[in-house]
This record gives sequence, structure tokens and C-alpha cells, in this order.
Amino acid sequence: MLLQRIGNRGIRLGTLFDRAAAKYPTNVLLLDHDLDIAPERGRSLTMTDVADLVSDLGSRLWRAGLRPGDHLVVHKSNAFDITLLAVAAARIGAVPVLLSPHLDGETVVALLRRVERPYLLTDAAKLSTSLPDAVFALSHRVLLASGTHARATSLAELAGAPRIPALELPPDHRTLVTHTSGTTGLPKLAVHTAFSLQARYRPQALATALMRRREPVAIHVSFVHSRLFTALAISLLRGFPVAILADSEPARVAELFARLRPAVLEAHPNTYLRWEELAADDLGPLSNVKLFSSTFDALHPRTVRTLIGASRRRSPRFGQIYGQSEVGPSVARAYGKHRSPDADGRCVGIAFPGMTGVRVVSRDGKRPTPASPGYIEISSDGRIRTYLGEDERFSRQADERWWRMGDLGYRTRWGCLHLMDREVDEIPGFGSTLSVEDRLFSRIADLAEVVIIPTEDGAPLPVVCTKDDRPLDLAAWRAATADLPEMAAPVQWRQADLPQTATTKIKRLELAGLIRTAEAADRVGDPV
Repeated sequence: MLLQRIGNRGIRLGTLFDRAAAKYPTNVLLLDHDLDIAPERGRSLTMTDVADLVSDLGSRLWRAGLRPGDHLVVHKSNAFDITLLAVAAARIGAVPVLLSPHLDGETVVALLRRVERPYLLTDAAKLSTSLPDAVFALSHRVLLASGTHARATSLAELAGAPRIPALELPPDHRTLVTHTSGTTGLPKLAVHTAFSLQARYRPQALATALMRRREPVAIHVSFVHSRLFTALAISLLRGFPVAILADSEPARVAELFARLRPAVLEAHPNTYLRWEELAADDLGPLSNVKLFSSTFDALHPRTVRTLIGASRRRSPRFGQIYGQSEVGPSVARAYGKHRSPDADGRCVGIAFPGMTGVRVVSRDGKRPTPASPGYIEISSDGRIRTYLGEDERFSRQADERWWRMGDLGYRTRWGCLHLMDREVDEIPGFGSTLSVEDRLFSRIADLAEVVIIPTEDGAPLPVVCTKDDRPLDLAAWRAATADLPEMAAPVQWRQADLPQTATTKIKRLELAGLIRTAEAADRVGDPV
């Protein structure tokens, strides 16, 4: 933790683009979509352009009534202006609370209640489709990024507001609130300070030490995730041109990357899984990538091997970081082209020396092993300060400097942390579901997703998706599972129908509930 604390003045989120513009005024930010708040700005902006836009937005928010310490909930249609609005709010001392565009209206209402009458920034499309009228009673004022509504104020109406200078705030002030993935229920609101975000920045910044030239960086990360803010700070303050993607569709990505030739990629694990097909694309969209980076979950070995193999750089690396919304990046491991096809994908690496710590707490009084994994706990100065509106819940999970991740694992004699399962997903007597899923991916090339879930009175059930939703090759499945723990016959789903979080994680508990509901309906319909 010492290296996270020395000289930590806070991330200074509100002046991120001002500082980037001061150092590299002509550096470029590229988008694959138009900004809802300023479509006239186009899709290629210099740092000077972005800094001016953020200053303008902050001044409009001030004119709307926001003051230091006020909460601004941002829940709008998916676009990078979510991030720009957060920085603009932080610039005037307000606290942005970012809610994924993919959350349903009922969940948004529940989270608004936790914030206690914040300002709400949304758009006419959300108000006319997913958001109920209850949001008006729960909000101090409703603002619109685009469109019009009789009960809301459009940011366009506030144009021309006098410019408000950026406020200097102490490192321990609340600077950002994001929500957790919600894989196990209603998301929690994680409170970050400027200090904690800067502490997260430092281990992540180590990766850019590999980059000696200012080459393009491409990022496809949820606009409401804390990782995006540290990734931007790392790239823009060092002068790297950055492309921000809202669309992960492989065909569009291939065309963009063929023109941009990114040297660094940052994306969610399931996005990389989808981008495997880019490796065979004639345009060579991955040929110039020197560093693939992911800071969410362990990736399947097949995905790592496929993507690295598509690079023509001399020594491309895949940097895999294990972490969580509550603590940030905690454990890391790098892979190169010579990774064995049989490499254990559950080995997620070691802690960052001088910055993070990891321990595994026994559940049975004995040393945790693959057969009896323990509770994974992390220590880091990047840990959030609380859950907004749920202080007691936060305190129950925090043990002084240690944070329980909700995952099970063990450490090898060399210190490598192995991630076995989420606590809530463990299937007694089965072993690691994640490890079995890794092996299935490596053995069946046509798999696009596989999730093993428990059943109430039988063998675990594999839910599978295939590329382009082709029928599963049952002979290949039988061959691939011959030496694996017993499972029920696979059930095939369309990948688009799987319940996912904002960071594209599969909501396993929700999926299990959907399958139980479908099975119950089938039983009701069976003839007597």
C-alpha cells in the first residue's frame, strides 16, 4: 500500500481533460458514435476540444443548481458523454453517480432512493420508455442530455452559462459513485474518493511502461465503470491517442482497427471472447497490438491464445488483472505467445508489490487447496469508502484492511492466486465450474459461451451458446466432456438471451432462475 500512498494528491477527476490539453493539446480522442449532448462536435476531438466541452457542461450543471457535494445521478442512453458528464460534475465539486444504461426502470428507482433526492440527468428516450414517473418525485430536478420533456430541463436550454472555474478539492472528498455488477441481486453503490481512484491508477499504470512510443489505445469498457476513468488518465496524460468504442460488433471493430492500428486494447473478458473472430479477419485488425489488457475477470485460455496469436508484434503480451469494483486492480499476470494450450486459466497471478496484498482464508481450519478452496481477501488503498445508503452492509464485508471478494480460491507454493468459483456459484462435490468451463472452451472451438449452473435434484446443468447460434455438435460435446465431472445434458440458448451485467458478465443466479421457471412451465404443460 505504501506505493499507493506516497504523493497521492487524488486523481483530480474534474481537471483530467484540462491537464491532458495543457500537455498534449492536439492529441486526439476518437469515437465510434456521436455524443448525445453535442452531436455537432463530431467523432474526432482534440484534447483542447474535449476540455472546452467539459468546462461548458460543468457550467451548465452549475446554472441548473448543482453545487459542491450535491449528487448527480447519470442514467442515459449509452454514449461516451456519460463519462464526460461525470467529469463535468466533478469539475464543479458535485458527486456523479453513474447508473448503467442497461438497468431497468425498477432498479433505477431503487437506487435513486438510496441517493436521497439527487439531481437526475437522463434523456427523453429513457423517460418515454424505461423510466417510470416515480423518478420525478425521487429527484430534486430532472435534466436532459437530449430531447425534451414537459417535466424536465434540457441541457441545451442552459447553453451559454458563464464558465465556472474548476474547484480544488481535498483527496479524501467523494469524487465518484459507481455501481457493482449486480450478479447476485440489486447493485450496490460504491463510493470512490479522489485518493482511492489515484491508488487504483498506480498499479494499472505499470502496464504502459511497456509502451515507449505514443501509439493508439482502443478502449471498449462500460461508460459507468471506474476502470474507464483510470484508463483514460493513464493514456491521455501520457499523450496516447485514444479511441472509445460503444459498439463491440466484430465487423465494425475490424474496420476501425484496420484504420487505427491500435497498439493497446482494453476491454471486458466477454468482449475479447467475441473478438476472437478478429484474429482470422483479412484486414488484420489485431496485427499491431502490443498489449491486450483486461481488469475484470480471468479470461479463458483459448481467448488469450487466439488474440495474442493474431498480433505481428515481436513480443505481444496479454495483461490479465483480477480485481473488483470495491477494491480495484489487485492481482496480475501477463501472458505471451508461448503460453501452453494446457495452461491453467484459473491462475490469475500475484499481488502488486508495495501496492496490494492478497490472502486466502481457510474454511475448514486447513490450508486452502484445489479440493477445499478458501475465501479470497484483498488489501488495497484503492478500496471504496462505503456503499452509498448501506454503510452497515459495507462494514460487514470489510475487515480493517482486508476485503472479502466473495470468491473462492487457493495459493500455490510460489504465491500464485488461483480463482476457483464465486462463493454463491460453488457446486459441492463438482470442483471448479470455471475450470471446467475453461476446458470446454479449449476443446470445442464453436463455443461462444458456456455457464454451468446447479440444479435442485440432479447433476449440474451446462447452458451453452455457439457462434452464430449454430446447433451444438453433440458428438463433439460428448468427446469433450468424457473426462470431466458428471453434468446433465447441455441446454442451448441464444447468447443474446443470457442475462448480463453492464460489464457483460453473465448473471448466473438469474439465469438459473429463468431455467427453473421455464422447466416449471414445461411440467405444467405436460399431459397427465
